[in-house]
Amino acid sequence: MVALSLRQHQFLIFGFSWVAYAGTYFLRKPLGVIKADLETDLNFTKTQLGWLDTSLLLPYALMQMFMGPVGDKFGPRKTFGVSLILSGLSMTSFGLWNSCYIFAALLFLNGAAQSQCWPSSGKAVSAWFSDSSRNTVFGAYGTSAFAGGIIGTTLAVYLQTTYGWRSVYLPPSVFLVIIGVLVLFLYRQPGELGVIVPGKEPSAKSSASENQLNSWFEIWKIPCVPEIALAMLCLKIVRYCMYMWLPMYLQNHLKYSKGMAGMFSTMFEIGAVFGSAGSGWVIDRCFQSRSVFGTLVSMLLSTLALVLFYLSSEWGIVFNSIFLILAGLFNAGPDVILGGSLPAELGELNGRKAAAAVVGLVNGFGSIGTFMEGPVVGLVTSVWGWSFMFHLLVMLSLLGTASVYKAALNYSKQQQLQHSKNEPLIAL
Repeated sequence: MVALSLRQHQFLIFGFSWVAYAGTYFLRKPLGVIKADLETDLNFTKTQLGWLDTSLLLPYALMQMFMGPVGDKFGPRKTFGVSLILSGLSMTSFGLWNSCYIFAALLFLNGAAQSQCWPSSGKAVSAWFSDSSRNTVFGAYGTSAFAGGIIGTTLAVYLQTTYGWRSVYLPPSVFLVIIGVLVLFLYRQPGELGVIVPGKEPSAKSSASENQLNSWFEIWKIPCVPEIALAMLCLKIVRYCMYMWLPMYLQNHLKYSKGMAGMFSTMFEIGAVFGSAGSGWVIDRCFQSRSVFGTLVSMLLSTLALVLFYLSSEWGIVFNSIFLILAGLFNAGPDVILGGSLPAELGELNGRKAAAAVVGLVNGFGSIGTFMEGPVVGLVTSVWGWSFMFHLLVMLSLLGTASVYKAALNYSKQQQLQHSKNEPLIAL
């Protein structure tokens, strides 16, 4: 790689990172595809199936919040590579067991290993691009999660329908181990190669030390942070409900075939790919960088699309497809803003130098929603049925929208206060 140009380095690192992170979803999505099999073949209850979601997503959320400095200490190449390998190894034997407890243990190890993949890969990608292009790059890079979900679901459905549900984890596990080994050997950073990236500000030691002094309580007191964190929580609960339960809903409630239910569930993620890639550009162009207002509109439209999908669920595949794609598009769009650029700006207002700390807190708090959805949906569907699940998703989406609206009002008050003091502000 040493003889390559900067542009070639950027292309290779971005592409390699995109493939590697997308691959992590090959070991997240199969659980949603095979839930109906676990229910019929092993007599698992919906509550047990919900706790399997938690087994995967709880360690992912907590380890992401508490182990964030690991990537800074050991470097993204080692952290990302080892995480991929451990994730792959944890799931190779999944198809050999029948116990819910063993499944939960394997999923727990998988979630814990994957917790460091996003911060490590993000750190690596960020190092290769200028600060001015960061939002655009991360908007494109964020598509890896949604595209990985589509490919992961497609692969799981193929393995399920061709070889049975016990085979769905082995091939992607082997793939992820191979990718992890390649990362360990090939995932070089500019500093390791002596490459200077134009427009990239060098890390300031003083800023890093100041960030470490910020307690969670102090960060939480920053205006708008609680509202943004709550909105992220609602967004992720809705998204992961669709990820983990939509195939089963389509099969059990709408009477789709097993293969059709798994494949059709990717419509939500297809919309999410476009939402992640284009949201920043659309908000900047149509709302003149008023990102909070643009995000508010996107969340309202996502809620509307969920309502229309529910109301038209019996109308056939065409209407189901349209409203699922729209729901995914408008759900994923705010994620780039709420989980990235907006908390970073809040952390920098008034000279705080706490951008990384605020981004970490907001995303970590939002990830709590990923492991809450399993037991909640399992309980709700068992007691009140699938219809009530969609009522719950719509209410959560509305709550997230209201939280963003409150953040906009709070920021407006801060803007007026700062204007009276003649202090500069970053316009949201």
